[in-house]
Amino acid sequence: LDSLIAVIECQQPEADLYRFMGRMIITQQMEEIVVAVYTGMETKMALNYKSKSQKRSAVEKSMNTFLIIYLIILISEAIISTILKYTWQAQEKWDEPWYNQKTEHQRNSSKILRFISDFLAFLVLYNFIIPISLYVTVEMQKFLGSFFIGWDLDLYHEESDQKSQVNTSDLNEELGQVDYVFTDKTGTLTENEMYFRECSINGIKYQEINGRLVPEGPTPESSEGSLSYLSGLSHLSNLAHLTSSSSFRTSPENETELIKGHDVFFKAVSLCHTVQISNIQSDSIGDGPWQSSLESSQMEYYASSPDEKALVEAAARIGIVFMGNSEEIMEIKILGNLERYKLLHVLEFDSDRRRMSVIVQASSGEKLLFAKGAESSILPKCIGGEIEKTRIHVDEFALKGLRTLCIAYRQFTSKEYQEIDRRLFEARTALQQREEKLAEVFQFIEKDLILLGATAVEDRLQDKVRETIEALRMAGIKVWVLTGDKHETAVSVSLSCGHFHRTMNILELINQKSDSECAEQLRQLARRIKEDHVIQHGLVVDGTSLSLALREHEKLFMEVCRNCSAVLCCRMAPLQKAKVIRLIKISPEKPITLAVGDGANDVSMIQEAHVGIGIMGKEGRQAARNSDYAIARFKFLSKLLFVHGHFYYIRIATLVQYFFYKNVCFITPQFLYQFYCLFSQQTLYDSMYLTLYNICFTSLPVLIYSLLEQHVDPHVLQNKPALYRDISKNRLLSIETFLYWTLLGFSHAFIFFFGSYFLMGKDISLLGNGQMFGNWTFGTLVFTVMVITVTVKMALETHFWTWINHLVTWGSIIFYFIFSLFYSGILWPFLSSQNMYFVFIQLLSSGSAWFAIILMVVTCLFLDVVKKVFDRQLHPTSTEKAQMYSNTVALSDEFIALQPLSRARDQLSRLSLLKQMQVSSAWTPCAVSREKQQARLLEECWPEP
Repeated sequence: LDSLIAVIECQQPEADLYRFMGRMIITQQMEEIVVAVYTGMETKMALNYKSKSQKRSAVEKSMNTFLIIYLIILISEAIISTILKYTWQAQEKWDEPWYNQKTEHQRNSSKILRFISDFLAFLVLYNFIIPISLYVTVEMQKFLGSFFIGWDLDLYHEESDQKSQVNTSDLNEELGQVDYVFTDKTGTLTENEMYFRECSINGIKYQEINGRLVPEGPTPESSEGSLSYLSGLSHLSNLAHLTSSSSFRTSPENETELIKGHDVFFKAVSLCHTVQISNIQSDSIGDGPWQSSLESSQMEYYASSPDEKALVEAAARIGIVFMGNSEEIMEIKILGNLERYKLLHVLEFDSDRRRMSVIVQASSGEKLLFAKGAESSILPKCIGGEIEKTRIHVDEFALKGLRTLCIAYRQFTSKEYQEIDRRLFEARTALQQREEKLAEVFQFIEKDLILLGATAVEDRLQDKVRETIEALRMAGIKVWVLTGDKHETAVSVSLSCGHFHRTMNILELINQKSDSECAEQLRQLARRIKEDHVIQHGLVVDGTSLSLALREHEKLFMEVCRNCSAVLCCRMAPLQKAKVIRLIKISPEKPITLAVGDGANDVSMIQEAHVGIGIMGKEGRQAARNSDYAIARFKFLSKLLFVHGHFYYIRIATLVQYFFYKNVCFITPQFLYQFYCLFSQQTLYDSMYLTLYNICFTSLPVLIYSLLEQHVDPHVLQNKPALYRDISKNRLLSIETFLYWTLLGFSHAFIFFFGSYFLMGKDISLLGNGQMFGNWTFGTLVFTVMVITVTVKMALETHFWTWINHLVTWGSIIFYFIFSLFYSGILWPFLSSQNMYFVFIQLLSSGSAWFAIILMVVTCLFLDVVKKVFDRQLHPTSTEKAQMYSNTVALSDEFIALQPLSRARDQLSRLSLLKQMQVSSAWTPCAVSREKQQARLLEECWPEP
């Protein structure tokens, strides 16, 4: 290296993964030199990364909006109180009453300063209306609630021993708000494991069965193993027994040609690739009669494309084993005989040609071109071979959802190769228009081919991918597939996984060369969608056309996409995936997006989407590490959204609304009390109650609710994806729902204050000694009613009761009474003043006070209960129907399970009668009994979406 003198000429770093132009000029003879041209943040993968933005959920944004509204309420109350104070004090008798004379300094102080001082004092008095503890509780709920995803055994993948991971807890509720799912294909929808299934050789179709190639339509004798073409090839005398089919019988003079054709086919498969090899311990490999003992412990193939790996492994099983590269020599072993080929040139795959080729030199000196690619790119270049038969077989393979490649070859003369070698060197060393020159040379080389056959490889879909995509559709979620694969492969997998339906009209926006051409094609697609608006449409877009569409025609492109049921984007660069998601995010509807991927090339779109899901697959852990949530399989997405997302959103939405409600209940009586104390800033509650209201007395029930609530059975949520629509668009935190909870809080606060005032304000019979209630007793009465009411209100919102819910709900009320008894019943030496001494005990000693507490609590909650009942009976949502269905099933199952044996038998007979009544209730003109109502409920509460 010290004596190396070389010049590297290359382009500036760019993000395009499929394009590089450069050359290295060496002045002296050297061995192989490897140079890293781009490093660090200049590498192509680094340029495709995007900085991770701070993600905020829709619930958090709603919380901030509500907080601003309550801040306005706080300032308004403080301003109103300050103005009314000075209006009241305009009267001389109230400005300076005899019992509250002003000092000389107060009389001479500035009125403006006094106004500001009073305004600030009212702000401090009313500041508890701002639920500061809400943010603490929300963070606790998110952090603790995120553990449930990791603990869920339904999200555990036993084969890989992987459980779901939560990398951020800030977006739990966002899982219940998803409108768009953007998913990668390979490794996300598929296993990313290719399996060789079938092939067509010289117009004859074969299947691989137990490592043997068996021609289509075998006879009974062949099923026993004597039919295999592979075993026959190693024992030429048995060739006549390969099949009884006349199409496969050959005469002795044709045997050599038949074997040669098949031999060349598998040589092409074993040589036309970029596979690397390791752990070569292969003395026994391929020694048998085309029956390989290939094992992963002996030989491991590595390939940039899993298709190539599957084909090379299949050839090894057949008996032609790729032994690896030694410098420029490729070695293959055929039936135990080692053959060497010199690798002269590799014509790399590109999306325009849709094929790759290698030029090799055999030991005999002949130079061969082996090519493989899509049938649309290989068959037009062929001048010999069974073209029509192979075309039919390829179509049959595609209908089965298999990934197909056609194999062809060409033999060069010495003069032809010299011309090819010269033109390739000139094109590859050109710094200007290198890609165009290479494409021209490749077209010159890859012509006049002889077709050998075709291969069919299966990229097996992951388990339950089709069901998951269909469930997402039923939930109202649009699914887009963003993949770097070529067009035919992507469409085939989309059809097999249910992303595209067979009856769907597939529209294409591919191979667009200019802005005007792209715009015209988009207009045509928009017209076709309007003309055929009844039919479902699917859209296929490639990366080049997408770049043109996003450049100047975003609105037109979005209009076409919104009217399509499914969108497939192929040949996508990583940054293009992120741009597509960005385009959807900033659309007028502001939908919530979710991206799913498994590789490093998916990191950009995972970070761009509102919620990023990483699949812990076979392409490393970069996607999982950079995601918000990581799962082992795509099928887990359904439970993650429909169950966990649903629960998280319901829990936190109720948590937020309830916090604002209970703080309105808490502070509004304080505001009303100022009208009765001449706005003197006198507090209604004791300072200890002010401190502990949000910390101890009302915090635990809502926290436990937000962690454990299950308003619908999880199995029902997963089996009925349409229930997901009830919580979409942030419906539970809409302005209407927020106003309902706020007005409910104000109404309850008015009942607390005026109920206590009119019932107890001037009554001298409340205590046995004839005394009246004082200021602190009145405030304590209001506070007691409030604590009981807001706690029972939380109980009314709870559908899923556990012993923990009972403990914290009723325990909070009991704790309040015990604390108040100790606080007011003992003179604590460390307290400077104790205004509450004996107040609570005196309050509870009055029977009238107990009656007032019960009456006000029932009055507050009665209207709320009535509203819930009427809403459920007259306008039930799908979720409320599911709740009634779940409760009916739970009662019929759990109640029977808890009964003694004799009573359980009776309950079972009643349940069977109920099922019989289900059938008869369809024609019963009048069903008034409860049993018939339940039977009819089981039929009607689940209308098909």
